[in-house]
Amino acid sequence: MKKFKFPTAQTVLIIICAFVAILTWLIPAGKYNTLTYQNKDNSFSIMETSGTKNLPATQKSLDELKIKIPIDKFTDGSIWKPVSIPNTYKRVDANPQGLAEFIQSPIKGVIEAADIIFLVLIIGGLIGIMNLTGAFDAGIAWLAIALKGNEYILIILVTLLVALGGTTFGLSEETIAFYPILIPVFLAAKYDAMVALASIYIGSTIGFMMSTVNPFCTIIASDAAGINWTDGLNGRIVMFVLGLIICILYILRYAKRIKNDPTKSIIYDQKEDIENAFKHNVDTSDLELTWRLRLILFLFAMAFVIMIYGVSQLDWWFIEMTSVFLAAAILIGFIAKINEVKFVDAFVKGANELLGVAFIIGIARGVTILMNDGMISDTILFYASNVTEGMNKGVFINSMFYIYSGLSFFIPSSSGMAVLTMPIMSPLADTVGIGREMIVNAYQFGMGLFSFVNPTGLILASLAIVKVRFDRWLKFVMPLVIILAIFTMIVLTISVYL
Repeated sequence: MKKFKFPTAQTVLIIICAFVAILTWLIPAGKYNTLTYQNKDNSFSIMETSGTKNLPATQKSLDELKIKIPIDKFTDGSIWKPVSIPNTYKRVDANPQGLAEFIQSPIKGVIEAADIIFLVLIIGGLIGIMNLTGAFDAGIAWLAIALKGNEYILIILVTLLVALGGTTFGLSEETIAFYPILIPVFLAAKYDAMVALASIYIGSTIGFMMSTVNPFCTIIASDAAGINWTDGLNGRIVMFVLGLIICILYILRYAKRIKNDPTKSIIYDQKEDIENAFKHNVDTSDLELTWRLRLILFLFAMAFVIMIYGVSQLDWWFIEMTSVFLAAAILIGFIAKINEVKFVDAFVKGANELLGVAFIIGIARGVTILMNDGMISDTILFYASNVTEGMNKGVFINSMFYIYSGLSFFIPSSSGMAVLTMPIMSPLADTVGIGREMIVNAYQFGMGLFSFVNPTGLILASLAIVKVRFDRWLKFVMPLVIILAIFTMIVLTISVYL
């Protein structure tokens, strides 16, 4: 018998789609009524199973619906997605997803995720242009010499900066752009691709898990829970610092082991394949970093600086981010004096390199589409909210932590999870005598912990870029996940009794 080989990311997601489609036949369909703010006429639109009705957008309307959210959070745009209305869950006619829906789900997912898919493809095109200029090769050669003997600084710096982005303005999908650039840097420093993957993905994920002021996580969840986002902020800052230290030490320990003995690498048998995938950047010892290449690298770096500033300060989203990278590719091509035919060929080739990643993102979105069309998401939320009834504080908060971990498989969007679940879950804190900020923390910590391995999240797309199989990632990251789970449970338990 041939040795079993773990399936590709695309196959894993197709299997998950099939599993979710089957669940729509087994789990009863149900819906909560939802409330959406209508800016054009300053009203609330209530979506019920029987139809739609409108209410004036006032605090009185919210109070009558038992939605403990200040009215200004809707009017100022902080909450723009439909909010679940407590105590309105009803069974509805089942809409099981059959073979046709299963086959269509990846296609619908690709269409729905077109914004992030185009970002990925344009970034791929930009990387293709950068490879053609030789700027990456020369820059990596310079960096390898500059860091010689102190390569560990690269791990600390990358993990720290990405984590800070995650905890402040929600850096996550944007990190997909970092892998093609940083993998060759880590390979030149004599690390394996797993170290590069870990520094970027773990950095982003611990930043999200221990979010402090992330508007797409902490702030929107606090608003939906009816509390100020500063409630519990000091505790989250401490958790972020301690969690980040744990993650950096974990990565450094692995990196030191494989640097001393490359055969200890979890992906040692993939070493040649991975290096071949980035072979244009492996041997860089004889390249000169000219003024033109320095300018190209500066412009490339500035594209990311502009992207980060736009997202964090100007409310940019995928169209604006994608436009920045497209403009950067054209400008770099002009400075490098690349003729039109070579420019187009290199751009298309670069985009093609990330086409598989784009399909992974689309298929993952298809999983959510199947659940929404099958109307089982609200049923899962309803039963999850009932599980915690009558528990003591310590058991309750840890149960919420794991409930949110489980729910994040079905609802991987942090903002979507917040507005759907907080109006339902946050009042449960009142019944056991703890602050609602603890529910926000349990939501963040639970979603963040499962994000390390969640196949419906970003990990499979990230692994596809790095050429690392999912089973190898699980082998690498599971000890860290267990450590963080124990650490978080201890902190949550202590917090509710203080």
